[in-house]
Amino acid sequence: MLELTINEPDRLVKVAHALSTHTRIGIIKLLLKRPNVNIIEIAEELNIPVSTAATNVKVLEEAELILTELQPATRGAMKVCSRNFDDVRMILNPIAFYQNTSKLIEVEMPIGHFINFDIQPTCGMASAAGMLFAEDEPDNFYHPDSRTAEIIWLRKGWIEYRFPKKLPPGARIASLEFSLELCSEAPNYNNDWPSEITVWINDTEIGSWISPGDFGDHRGKLNPPWWNDSSTQHGLLKTWAVDAARSTVDSERCSNTKLADLRLDEKPYIAFRIGLKPDAKHQGGMNLFGRQFGDYPQGIIMRMQYE
Repeated sequence: MLELTINEPDRLVKVAHALSTHTRIGIIKLLLKRPNVNIIEIAEELNIPVSTAATNVKVLEEAELILTELQPATRGAMKVCSRNFDDVRMILNPIAFYQNTSKLIEVEMPIGHFINFDIQPTCGMASAAGMLFAEDEPDNFYHPDSRTAEIIWLRKGWIEYRFPKKLPPGARIASLEFSLELCSEAPNYNNDWPSEITVWINDTEIGSWISPGDFGDHRGKLNPPWWNDSSTQHGLLKTWAVDAARSTVDSERCSNTKLADLRLDEKPYIAFRIGLKPDAKHQGGMNLFGRQFGDYPQGIIMRMQYE
């Protein structure tokens, strides 16, 4: 769910504009029926020119209402679209709303605030100011300066974070969601470099997503000036979620793991691990993006719905 308040006027206007035409509403409706559709298919389905479809997809993408991925095609690559949110909530009186209806706890974790890792080269990290350490030396991940990292890359292994589990008295968790920007890890970058990336919560596997590549098709919107154009530029915003019935990646079922399987009552925190399984078919590594790299100004966001 995308939640906007009147205290974010620029974003509110951008989203409202993106929803202001029948064509763009038609694209969103199409993506409800067909989760992954390329621009040519959108044009054919809506009976509009391909150029018109591409223009409207760009507006929806910039408003973060849809996600796009470049996937290999017969000639070059094609842009495939999917929905980013099932609901958009516009809150014009945020004080009253949060006092009366809030049953959501959101915590953003900086990507440098990991508590454990098992990493093999190629690996490294950088902050907005520059490279933090020499590359390909996993022991550097123990250094306290790693907490300032805004981009982390690894070819093999995993990295783990712990999120607080603070609930009102008598409340119980109804669903968990983790959102982050990531992609594969290739030398320099390679848009066609698949990697199977897996998430575990409290040591229980939730599901995997195959990243299509290590993206360099455009410069990351947030990348600092010193970052080289030949390096990884941005990722895709992906969301893993678990509820009482299943686990999903971007609202598509990825496993039958349920909240009950996570043993959430056993610990005062929620452990979130992301990485590459040793037996994964696609061993393409992983890049994690923080607030000051890539296209999305966020770290790892946990959303905890409770009742």
